[in-house]
Amino acid sequence: MTQQNAQTKNKGGRPPKAVKKDQLLAVKCSLFERRTIEALAKSANFTVSEYLREIGMTGKIDRREKSLPPDVLEMKGTLNHLAANFNQIAKKRNSNEELTVLERADLKVWMKEIKDLVTCIKTHYQ
Repeated sequence: MTQQNAQTKNKGGRPPKAVKKDQLLAVKCSLFERRTIEALAKSANFTVSEYLREIGMTGKIDRREKSLPPDVLEMKGTLNHLAANFNQIAKKRNSNEELTVLERADLKVWMKEIKDLVTCIKTHYQ
């Protein structure tokens, strides 16, 4: 299959990463060591995989601090969820399918969620 055919058959989804992490490296350790590594990774805001890769490649860990407050991260998650739902409905409408009663009801609920998020954002910045 040529690259042009692959591009025309693309059905969407997440774009491929530049460097794919598809290699598995098993590490034997005691339960105590495992719990220690997991705790250290969590305290540095890394996954265990990220933590072990960083310590193995550089020999040190620079702690990552989340730049956004938890309430903003929660709003971001809600917006991402809503965007995915709207995308599914847009795809259905673009293929000339009618929305079901349940999908129309979902749209009304999502619109209320968006209005609530907007109000929350306005309140946060006042």
